[in-house]
Amino acid sequence: MISPYGLEIVENCRSCKLRADHVFCNLPAPALETLEKIKHTTVYPESAVLFVEHQEPRGIFVICRGSVKISASTSNGRTIIMKIARAGEVLGLSAALSGRPYEMTAVTLDPCQVNFIRRDDFLRFLKDDVQVCLKVAEQLSEKYNAVCKEVRSLGLSHSAAEKLANLLLEWSSGHEDPSKPEPRVKLRLTHEEIGQMIGTSRETVTRLLADLKKQQILNVRGSTLVIRDQAALREMANRN
Repeated sequence: MISPYGLEIVENCRSCKLRADHVFCNLPAPALETLEKIKHTTVYPESAVLFVEHQEPRGIFVICRGSVKISASTSNGRTIIMKIARAGEVLGLSAALSGRPYEMTAVTLDPCQVNFIRRDDFLRFLKDDVQVCLKVAEQLSEKYNAVCKEVRSLGLSHSAAEKLANLLLEWSSGHEDPSKPEPRVKLRLTHEEIGQMIGTSRETVTRLLADLKKQQILNVRGSTLVIRDQAALREMANRN
């Protein structure tokens, strides 16, 4: 089934071809049967708000297709983009478990298919199935490890150039196309938003990308970033 936004909708988790690659989705058959009964599938356009920080937790959001920008605001009104969540990730998990308000804001970067599970249904789901609890624990562990890696990568970088290099390497990881010798990454953020991720200005990001292009480390073709020299980018990322 094709949605108005051009997405191929997966209406049944059991028939999803990507299920085996995603921690929370790869559940035993009985759990999938229960999941089908409690989930609510929705297709969102680009720039749709799933939830906002300080909002009471309504439930969890499982991304099936597309990507979602996760951000938080500082006390002085600045926005910090924490990460880009992709298919298979579960959003709002810690808030749903703790009952505390969402700590971040989630906005779709492109058309997305999302499965929503109400908090009460989700907690009952966990209570009734040990395997689901283990999958949730695995998901939380992955999130913790990812945060530690990101904090180490960005926190120990001494300059905006090193932080940008680390970010580009992270984005390109796992996106290699065997048919193309150079990793390619779809740029879904503006220069200002990239600056919000690494704690610098839009002007600095624009200048750094221009420098990388001049050094032939990368090239930008439309909205696609092509990393031409991974070794040079890794060297830049490790100058700390």
